[in-house]
Amino acid sequence: MTDDLLVRIEGACGVLSLNRPKAIHALNHDMVVAMTEALLAWRDDPAVSAVIIDHSEGRGFCAGGDIAFLRNSALTDEGAGGRKFFFDEYRLNHLIMTYAKPIVAFMDGITMGGGVGLADPARYRVATENTRLAMPETGIGLFPDVGGGWFLSRMKGRLGQYLALTGARMDGADCLWAGSATHYLPAAALADAKARIAADPADIPAILHSLAAVPPAPKIAGHADDIARLFASDRYEDILAALEAEGSEFAAATLTTLHTKSPQTCKVALRQLATSLTLPDFAANMVMEYRIGARVLVRPDFAEGVRAVIVDKDNAPKWNPATPEGVTDDMLDAIFAPLPANEEWSPL
Repeated sequence: MTDDLLVRIEGACGVLSLNRPKAIHALNHDMVVAMTEALLAWRDDPAVSAVIIDHSEGRGFCAGGDIAFLRNSALTDEGAGGRKFFFDEYRLNHLIMTYAKPIVAFMDGITMGGGVGLADPARYRVATENTRLAMPETGIGLFPDVGGGWFLSRMKGRLGQYLALTGARMDGADCLWAGSATHYLPAAALADAKARIAADPADIPAILHSLAAVPPAPKIAGHADDIARLFASDRYEDILAALEAEGSEFAAATLTTLHTKSPQTCKVALRQLATSLTLPDFAANMVMEYRIGARVLVRPDFAEGVRAVIVDKDNAPKWNPATPEGVTDDMLDAIFAPLPANEEWSPL
């Protein structure tokens, strides 16, 4: 077990509380393993009827995965440690997605990357006025993984493509409107919600409904038509051209954002989401994402993106390739190609 995850049973609920407040509860490998072990132990435990995933103190539910560790792996062990992290993290994502007992994720605060991977597969996803959800991987040269291909591709009106490419943040009201959250509760009501769920896990929908609040108007909804039109293509160059031609304030701001992102990641994300829609189930999606992850982890953009954001903090990454045109179909084919049979991802 690890001090970075608090594991307990309250009433008839298993509770997993992320406990790395200084890192905004970013997931390390020990946390992934401990969560998986607890969920497997509770799966057949008659004393546990439901599971709650939340965080201890601080402003985040979960800020993502341990990207400093992943970068170090890419630079020092040819990505072996990073691939092991992805392999086990994706197994946890799949375990949550297929878990027979209801799982409630409380996304009260920053929910990014790996945090979205914990919340999106849960049956109940609770947002609050503190929620800030994003998949910001294009800014660090990675890709929107942890099931992002599955969930983003299935959002309404090309919203997922917009979120994947721009890394835009959604607040709690946006999350409810977009379907990333199933309920919107005031943060002040969460302790009561958890206590009532622990006492009566069979009544989760009614409990969450009774404590729900009416959220503010979702800001992202005002741009939904623009997003559907401007992000209609699965070809990155087409999206950039559409934004260039549009001339609106929203299009100009979006274009400025995209020009800071890794062209490789943007093209990977568009292919990833398009491919996911052709796949039969979540496990097949995770096989695809592991192939991508195993490769982009050791490509130049990831180490460079993390350097720019968290090592040197100059926010001036030098992407390689530097332009969308430089990211060829052959390059993408190599990133998406099957791995050797003994290296492919598999569920638990």
